[in-house]
Amino acid sequence: MKEAGYYQEELGLRIDDNYPFQGLCLVIEQTILPSGYRHNDTLNCSLYDKNGVVKGSGIKHYQYNFHMNTIRLNEGDSLRIAIRHNMKREILPGITDIGLLIRKQ
Repeated sequence: MKEAGYYQEELGLRIDDNYPFQGLCLVIEQTILPSGYRHNDTLNCSLYDKNGVVKGSGIKHYQYNFHMNTIRLNEGDSLRIAIRHNMKREILPGITDIGLLIRKQ
């Protein structure tokens, strides 16, 4: 990072009508370099409410934003992030995009 401080992380997810589940469980592994500090977390994404109504915004593709956590980075740090799902199926149809927004607080 160019500037030391606290950074808020947010996961963006976009799905379409082909996604077969009501939720998504993601495992997020982060490593801060050069210190080697590791942080692992599980993010349970609820995509529909109890009545089956989509919580995301959109018509055919639904956009979701999930707060992850706040992380402290020092000047010159790099952040390596790996995201994988922890679902019953190996291949999940209907997930069209996934991204991460890191914003300085």
